[in-house]
Amino acid sequence: MTVEHEGARPRSPIQRYFAGLAENTFQSQLGVVDPPMIDYLTDLLIRSVRTDVVHRVRSVNGKPLMSVPEMVAEAAARLGDAKRELHQHIGDFTLFWAGIYPEALRQSEDQSGKFETYCSFGKRSYRIASEIDAADETAPTATLLERLSIRFDLCCYGLREVRRQWESGGDEEFGPGSILLN
Repeated sequence: MTVEHEGARPRSPIQRYFAGLAENTFQSQLGVVDPPMIDYLTDLLIRSVRTDVVHRVRSVNGKPLMSVPEMVAEAAARLGDAKRELHQHIGDFTLFWAGIYPEALRQSEDQSGKFETYCSFGKRSYRIASEIDAADETAPTATLLERLSIRFDLCCYGLREVRRQWESGGDEEFGPGSILLN
């Protein structure tokens, strides 16, 4: 589990819960020992709890952009940090939906290739974001965004496993409710 460092802000119960699920899934089950990536995925889960954050991207006329093709078109018109942030958001948006709720992508009338297309948008967007220098020192590093692009499919699978664990009520090895929030 992620160690809280002295001087770091305290983590809420939901942060600790998602961190425990993500660390257990990626490190213990999948053998992926990449703390920055796992921390990013934990933060992605926490950010995605709020729909106003998930649907925060707006066009120049203020209309919320709800579809990935709309977001991609908007990203093409932006420059610098704005372009990087929007491509990162597209990567996050697609990773969340493809990882946590893939069935929502497969329920459309035209199911042929929608899931794969969604994932390709996410991979491409993380790669593009990794190629744009960030002015904000707190922004994710280019190498982290590049790893998210390269390991997108693995991250999707891991997030599906995280969902399976939270739906089962905890770590199946120890029984429901064994993941503590204190």
